[in-house]
Amino acid sequence: LSPVGGALSDRFAKKRVLLISQLAMKLQALVLAVLVWSGHVQFWHVAVLAAVYGLGRALDIPARQAYVTDLVGRPDLANAVALNSVVMNGARIVGPAVAGLLISGFGVAMAFLLNGASFVVVLAVLLAIRTDGQPDPAGRIGIREGLLGAVTYAAETPPVAFTLGLMVVVSLLALNFNVVVPLVARDMLKLGAHGFGLLMSALGVGAVAGGFGIALFLAGSAVVLCTGLLALATAHHFATAAFVLALLGGCQIFFTTGCNTTLQLTAPNALRGRVMGLYTVTFAGMTPFGSLLVGTIAEHLGVRAAVAAGGAAGLLGVVVIVLVAHRAGLTWRPARAT
Repeated sequence: LSPVGGALSDRFAKKRVLLISQLAMKLQALVLAVLVWSGHVQFWHVAVLAAVYGLGRALDIPARQAYVTDLVGRPDLANAVALNSVVMNGARIVGPAVAGLLISGFGVAMAFLLNGASFVVVLAVLLAIRTDGQPDPAGRIGIREGLLGAVTYAAETPPVAFTLGLMVVVSLLALNFNVVVPLVARDMLKLGAHGFGLLMSALGVGAVAGGFGIALFLAGSAVVLCTGLLALATAHHFATAAFVLALLGGCQIFFTTGCNTTLQLTAPNALRGRVMGLYTVTFAGMTPFGSLLVGTIAEHLGVRAAVAAGGAAGLLGVVVIVLVAHRAGLTWRPARAT
């Protein structure tokens, strides 16, 4: 539903869309906290609330991505996107540790309660921002028309089409760390929970470091990502795997930040929200299918084969897209962060 969220952010003020989505996710977290605290939580409660959270995210992500340009302007967009990546990946390092301490010390309900309360800060910051992110008048069209227009624009604009194509290939075949890292830790390196946590931290540290310097070609970072998976498939020691994962984390940020910046700088204001909705689909929408693919291959052929297959297939896909782009006379050099 992210394209729908992008279409809404092209029709209405992005700040308003963000306020609604953040409020929905806040209420979802608080309701879940109350249900867990009372002891009456059931599976269908969790399923419904997860759907509410997913709807909120579908509104939030494309609107938030497009809102960045309204806040900082196009000249500083690459720096802003890189900084956003640093903050998000820093939170991924700190967040699980804080959640673990809360759950062990005060229980699951308290963790959900504090999660819901944290949205108060987000809402307060949004209300304090003066920029509303008003839509371009040309973007005030019907949802269906808007979605068709975005798809047509992407298909007819080579830089957008090739960037989204790279996102599909890499997200499907290379950005499956939520499945790959646990399998590598458990089956390849025979590590416990502590070792798994350290490997995930290495991935996060690399991602934070990557956010401070996004001067690579998109295709170059995609190639390194896929090659890194091939290297990870051969790892036999913790130190080797941690080093490769840190490299992969940095390249992931090079790649996703470059794609994000390229799309936002290319798309006209009237289409920016919808284009970022397509970006969200190619980024977040492909990884679950990739995770299923990795899990299936690992079950039948082993973890090393699954990781290597993802890297090899991803590398082949990137090479094909680069060759097509080269024949079309395109280059991918995202705006640099300084």
